[in-house]
Amino acid sequence: MLYHLLYPLRDTFSGFNVFRYITFRSAGAVLTALIVTFILAPSMIAWLRRLRVGQHVRSDGPQTHLAKQGTPTMGGLLIVAALVSSALLWSDLTNKYVWIVLFATLTFGGIGFWDDYLKVVKKRSTGLLAVQKFGLQIVASAVIGFFLYFNPSDPNSTSLSVPFLKRLFLDLGWFYIPFVVIVIVGSSNAVNLTDGLDGLAIGLVGIAAAANAVIVYLGGNKIIADYLKILYISGSGELAIFCGALVGASLGFLWYNAHPAEVFMGDVGSLSLGGALGTLAVVTKHELILVIVGGIFVIETVSVILQVGSYKLTGKRIFKMAPIHHHFEQIGWAESKVITRFWIIGIILALISISTLKLR
Repeated sequence: MLYHLLYPLRDTFSGFNVFRYITFRSAGAVLTALIVTFILAPSMIAWLRRLRVGQHVRSDGPQTHLAKQGTPTMGGLLIVAALVSSALLWSDLTNKYVWIVLFATLTFGGIGFWDDYLKVVKKRSTGLLAVQKFGLQIVASAVIGFFLYFNPSDPNSTSLSVPFLKRLFLDLGWFYIPFVVIVIVGSSNAVNLTDGLDGLAIGLVGIAAAANAVIVYLGGNKIIADYLKILYISGSGELAIFCGALVGASLGFLWYNAHPAEVFMGDVGSLSLGGALGTLAVVTKHELILVIVGGIFVIETVSVILQVGSYKLTGKRIFKMAPIHHHFEQIGWAESKVITRFWIIGIILALISISTLKLR
């Protein structure tokens, strides 16, 4: 919005020329989302407390988590509000990719909100049925897949780039649409599974968003993209501003979600953030890099799959508890130690993901 209001006035006041730069607007988006979060958080947390939308804690989980019972959840509404308002304020709103990612964020956030509402307001034990939850996610992802598949401005719409291999691009053809569904739905639910410790998921999302800001900026710059031998997606560089807003919203929410948490994000937060990260990956053709930058999310998801599969096949569990962050708690790691060490690994993976753009 500011881009459309102020950049046209650059001939009247030369200072407005800075709005042409994605880097400047990305920095503005970070600060705006952070400020919006700080302004809204106290009243929103108090509102959630009045509604008594408290977190339910499993009795068979780590005993230290019983103290979290009743902590306000659905704080993802705060993240989405800060993220969307900041992105709209600083982005070029004629850019279609901005609207695609916002569509994913709001749609998956809406699914998560419905699920949270049923669980914590209507007091249903399961929220949405699995078929409803995944069905809605698949439909939303398929809409994005169809749009990108038939995108006339992207000649590489069905291409898949492979990290570390500069000349290998796989044409997925019609399979591109179900591939998009797998990436976005998988990313969304992976973040959801990781959201089990104070600040863990939102910290990792912030790290991933910062790495994605670099990746989408480079991929949206033709000169740099040609130099690095990565796919150039015209207009995708504008998504660096969305990533900046996501970094700011994550930092702001982490202030209140850090141990001991004052508020949890709930499904409205985790599903929307995961959907946003997955959509960023498919838009910029870096789906496989998402596996690296979101490596902790992948490990958490795999740990659940292995645990469930092992128990059903053999009657034995591989981990003391899944997702794997609970396993480390059960073997004696303090919650804060698990969180910090997972963040450190997340930062390392983010650096590796950025390095793949050059190491080809």
